[in-house]
Amino acid sequence: MIRASLISLLCLLPVSVHAWAHDASHAPNHATPRPAGPPVIVKKTQIRDLAAIRSSKVLRVLVNQSRNSSGEVQGEPIGVEYRRLQAFEKYLNGHARDGQKVSIKLIPKAKDQLLAALQRGEGDVVAPGELLDASAAQYVDATAPVVSHVPLVVVGVRGERALKRPEQLSGRTLMLANGSVADDAIVQLNQKLALRKLPPVRIEWVDPSLAVEDVLEMVQAGIYHLTVVEQPIAERWARVMPKLRVDRALALSDPGDMNWFVRKDATMLHATVDRFLQTYEPPANQDAVFQKAYKDLYRVHYPLAREDRQRLETLRPTLQRHADAQNMDWLDLAALAFKESALNPVAQGGSGATGLLQITPSAAQRVGVGNIHDVDGNVQAASKYLAMIRRKFFASPRINERERMAFTLAAYNLGPERVQAMRTEARRQGLNPNQWFFQVERVAMEQVGMSVVTYVNSVNKYYLAYDQERSSLESPSPRKVALRD
Repeated sequence: MIRASLISLLCLLPVSVHAWAHDASHAPNHATPRPAGPPVIVKKTQIRDLAAIRSSKVLRVLVNQSRNSSGEVQGEPIGVEYRRLQAFEKYLNGHARDGQKVSIKLIPKAKDQLLAALQRGEGDVVAPGELLDASAAQYVDATAPVVSHVPLVVVGVRGERALKRPEQLSGRTLMLANGSVADDAIVQLNQKLALRKLPPVRIEWVDPSLAVEDVLEMVQAGIYHLTVVEQPIAERWARVMPKLRVDRALALSDPGDMNWFVRKDATMLHATVDRFLQTYEPPANQDAVFQKAYKDLYRVHYPLAREDRQRLETLRPTLQRHADAQNMDWLDLAALAFKESALNPVAQGGSGATGLLQITPSAAQRVGVGNIHDVDGNVQAASKYLAMIRRKFFASPRINERERMAFTLAAYNLGPERVQAMRTEARRQGLNPNQWFFQVERVAMEQVGMSVVTYVNSVNKYYLAYDQERSSLESPSPRKVALRD
């Protein structure tokens, strides 16, 4: 059985809560994504070829942390690479000598860190599940293609005009997940547009907490307008998110191959992987299982439509006052309120949860607030409860502010003691216990399913939507800003 593990911590730059929003680059040429960690120093390490792997009984596979690629939801393996890796484990053990069984250990990393981790010897194979540019990598070889002739396609939302010609992208902004290979194609397109004196295509690199499927969900919601992904990934997620529009007629580059990657000197491992890939056929029910696992989960809405923005304007003084009192960003409270009640102060939930932030009487009593039925008391109780969770359970300086808020939200939803137990299990599995996104959330997926993962991701996306409009939301006269229906 494949076990999700992490050998080295995923390095994310510590950022303030105000830095959750994406870092935009509008340069017409090569746009650089936000660094996910410090510069990589590549040191030559001992090569583990197939004999050493069999001797250790573990094949360490570096996987893209996207849910498109790998993951397990309450015992059900989900993700295209997850199933392919299971088949490779079976293939290895079917050719084992003297009963030398090998188990595969998954090591989730940000996509743009995978090859560097392979170079450092932190894994034996990279299985990204997406196109990956290895042209600058040292000591790395691509295996036989996992999927051949994969084009990059533009994805928008249904109801808007489809794009059929590259020049229709002139002057538009494409939102890209970190590690996307689309930026090179955009550079080449911008060179052609410049010759025709047309405005360039702009690239914005999204927040590192967002994987490719998160970007697609924000496109479906209308928070982002356009993105570019590999066509098989676009087609797979479009069956989960039916509002997506895949512009198949507009391929941004020549089709490339999806590959796995190994160290150059691991010749026997390379040959074995190639033989396996030449014979592997994906299971017929692969996409059906994928759709079943994620059905009805990706339903983030646009939080700044006219009526929602007007509600937020009315609630802003109360949210800001109590957020300031607890040293919080008021947009965190706003995003949580949109998720919990759609900004409805009289919303009623289960287990006595009530009001704008769906706080329960017992949680309010823990922080000394009795009346949670008016807006002021409801926001006061929820903000004090969030601050108490943060202070008591997630105050470690090893947790950056993005992750601290994610843990606090998970604890608000599940209970802090339960989230702490998940962190303990994450540490046992070799995952980073100080990182919720893509690390501790894997334990949550295994133990309780996607509910809390979807909850935290949704609030995070609403925060990012608000944060990109922060200046207008905090304007003294927000009614002067053009409102969108």
